[in-house]
Amino acid sequence: MDTKETINLLNEAFVHEIEATMIYVRNAFIMPQCDPSRVTEAIAVDEMRHMNWLADLIVKRGGKPSMEHKELDFGEDDLRSQLEHQVTHETEAIEIYERMIGLIEDEEVVGVLKHILDEEKRHRKEFRMRLDRMD
Repeated sequence: MDTKETINLLNEAFVHEIEATMIYVRNAFIMPQCDPSRVTEAIAVDEMRHMNWLADLIVKRGGKPSMEHKELDFGEDDLRSQLEHQVTHETEAIEIYERMIGLIEDEEVVGVLKHILDEEKRHRKEFRMRLDRMD
């Protein structure tokens, strides 16, 4: 895989992190319960850190981080729907990172992607735990 293709994949992940950050920050503000709200806000901060790491990789390889994102789907305004939506968003991120790790040959990039992947799996677990407590 050439550098341009690597940059394109990194930008795909970067945009997904932008979307996660905006969705989670908005949802944290309107969630009616404290624990899920605090966890969602903390995970939004993690997603911003992922953006920083990805942007650094993109720029080091001669690219520019893309700020183009799709129209955001925040989920419904009830807590269960928000958490379910956030689990889905994390699952999408996990799939993105697993795919990229299998395609990219750059060791530095793969190392960062593996670290982010581990955090995304933890995020999904955190959201699922809050959903399970609702049952």
